[in-house]
Amino acid sequence: MTKLEQLIEELCPNGVEYRKVKDVYTRLKGTPITAGKMKEIDNPDGDIKVFAGGKTVINAFEDDIPNANITRVPAVLVQSRGVIDVVYYDKPFTFKNEMWAYTTDDKVSVKFLYYVLKNNIQIFRDAASGMGSLPQISLHVTEDFLIPVPPMEVQNEIVRILDNFTELTAELTAELTAELTARKKQYEYYRDDLLSFDRIGEIHRVKLGDIATDIYRGAGIKRDEVTEEGIPCVRYGEIYTKYGIWFDKCYSHTKLEYVNSPKYFEYGDILFAITGESVEDIAKSTAYVGNEKCLAGGDIVVLKHNQNPKYLSYVLSTSLARQQKSKGKVKSKVVHSNVPSIESIEIPLPPRDVQDRLVEVLDNFDAICSDLNIGLPAEIEARQKQYEHYRNMLLTFGVTNV
Repeated sequence: MTKLEQLIEELCPNGVEYRKVKDVYTRLKGTPITAGKMKEIDNPDGDIKVFAGGKTVINAFEDDIPNANITRVPAVLVQSRGVIDVVYYDKPFTFKNEMWAYTTDDKVSVKFLYYVLKNNIQIFRDAASGMGSLPQISLHVTEDFLIPVPPMEVQNEIVRILDNFTELTAELTAELTAELTARKKQYEYYRDDLLSFDRIGEIHRVKLGDIATDIYRGAGIKRDEVTEEGIPCVRYGEIYTKYGIWFDKCYSHTKLEYVNSPKYFEYGDILFAITGESVEDIAKSTAYVGNEKCLAGGDIVVLKHNQNPKYLSYVLSTSLARQQKSKGKVKSKVVHSNVPSIESIEIPLPPRDVQDRLVEVLDNFDAICSDLNIGLPAEIEARQKQYEHYRNMLLTFGVTNV
């Protein structure tokens, strides 16, 4: 019998009382503060953490926020807008007054509340209502939430177990993530080295404009014009998020009547996304090797040619090609490329039979890496689900006050 089992058998064998959060914990208020003020006081050396919702967290000096409600005891912060979540913090901090926090005396554990709320975070997210583009929960969602209140000894033992398990899960996730990153770098190095042709003498180099049989921009397809059935299509953002070196099926469809002056692509064409969020990723490309005739959305450039499409896509993903693509222009914080920029990209172009052999080698290596890319994230997800399952078991009690 474990220590926790012994404590439960001794102190609460028949279950525990469930009470509303507001009846057990003390709610703390935040600080009225604007985004402009946060930029003004942001200082990495500051000793006060300032939470502003979502992922926005800064450091500040107390003198810079003289009227702030600073929490100096361990507390659970409820991030109530944007990314709905809870945070445990035990050093001095404050937060924007659209959020709230909970603390307590020694009769119950603050960290225990954190684990209980975290265990039920999906309930809070489901309760969120939209406010503009940001989900938001109201105060009563956590205030009236029923939580188990076992004896303090039981709470402390559960916290100790979950702290240890959290640390172990984080360490394993970090190790698996590092392994995945290393394998991706290894693949990129091998691909770049293979396609550099440095060891086999001079290889003819060409600009894409010289081998293009046609090159043109797609036509706009709005988000609300995407349908479950209809003509297969690709929107530029999907090139960043859904497609790799090549693809043979489109994720999206649309109706022809939605598109003015439709622009098509077909087998072998290379698609470039010419709008993006960073110069490092601008003009990401992919090769279409499917059999259907598809529509290209706006901010996509379609390149037609007579080369091996997979070879072009592989060579366009190398570091040398990405450096040339990164000459895109930044406008209003968005990066753009264009047809002349795409045409000017220079690549090595061996004979077609060499292209075919290189594609065979790279396809095999890509398949190995894809297995890793599937296996390691799946392992990370499995460990997280295992942790969440274990946490849920530890925080489930019989109810005595029904």
